[in-house]
Amino acid sequence: PGGWWILFEPELHLREDVLVPDLAGWRRERMPEVPKGVPFEIAPDWVCEVISPSSARIDRGAKGLIYAKHGVRHLWIVDPIARTLEVQRNTAGQWTVLGVHGDSDIVRAEPFDAVELKLGTLWGID
Repeated sequence: PGGWWILFEPELHLREDVLVPDLAGWRRERMPEVPKGVPFEIAPDWVCEVISPSSARIDRGAKGLIYAKHGVRHLWIVDPIARTLEVQRNTAGQWTVLGVHGDSDIVRAEPFDAVELKLGTLWGID
């Protein structure tokens, strides 16, 4: 509801912090049009990081803290090896884990809880 812009690996310049999330989404009410070119200076409403053994520490640590500091409201951590989706919400600069889902779970995950997600499709098991 309300419409979203979802972009693959957008370059974010959030004041002094430069980040490139795997996926990021902006509500159209906050960003009516996708700016021409890069970088993006408006913090996304949602970020999704797909972790690997080499990126997990950075994605869960430093990047997560920076996203929270700049007001990103939702963070998803997808772990394709463990087959999990971790859904987090930013509350006053701190991440609150709303749920960890896996395997063939069917979930409604913030901020896209209007849509049912079949996680097994991500892992190729459904």
